[in-house]
Amino acid sequence: MDDKFNTASGWVLFAGIVALGASIGSGMYFHADNPEMPEEPGYFIDAPEEGAGEDAGPDLGMLLASADAAAGEAVFAKCTACHTIEQGGANGIGPNLYGVMGTAIGAHAPGFAYSSALAEHGGQWTWENMDAWLTSPRAFASGTKMSFAGLSNPEDRANVMEYLSTFGGAPAKPEPAAPAVGEIGVDAAGEGPGAVEGAAADAPEAAGAMGDEQPVPSGPVQVDE
Repeated sequence: MDDKFNTASGWVLFAGIVALGASIGSGMYFHADNPEMPEEPGYFIDAPEEGAGEDAGPDLGMLLASADAAAGEAVFAKCTACHTIEQGGANGIGPNLYGVMGTAIGAHAPGFAYSSALAEHGGQWTWENMDAWLTSPRAFASGTKMSFAGLSNPEDRANVMEYLSTFGGAPAKPEPAAPAVGEIGVDAAGEGPGAVEGAAADAPEAAGAMGDEQPVPSGPVQVDE
């Protein structure tokens, strides 16, 4: 009995020694403890920079040139819970927005308690500033009391600003960006425009004005409190 146990134990020990030796030998052969990088590593993919290749869409000037005040009124209807827009309208949760475009930011409506974030922002309600405000009030003026999250659709913002501009006017709209040379049919020699297949005949003229600020719990155009 003792002889069989000793024999079995011996074989088990021998097998362990063989396995350990094989492991050490393979590690030395394949350089497991000191891996070597290939001279030219493969499978590296050149990824484009973040945001590269994305279509930025029409510029603000182009959007405003085709903005629709009637469509903006429909979007602005959600904001009437906090804002009035008629001339002489009372301030509510948000300030009255009549004639806000082109006025000083955070100082348009007399007697309205604007947040310091907006009152101290500086500048005027240009089309660009209003577009940024409507995109994200809190990003435009960190600390604003405006609870509205913003309008992610650039066409909605342009339409709302167009609607606001019909109440008290607005400054001149930004011009649409000039198309690239290839888009207007200029030949390689630069000798003049050529025919561009499918090109629109005439671009609509820019029109309309901009609107104000203030928070609205669930509406598109809100102005700071």
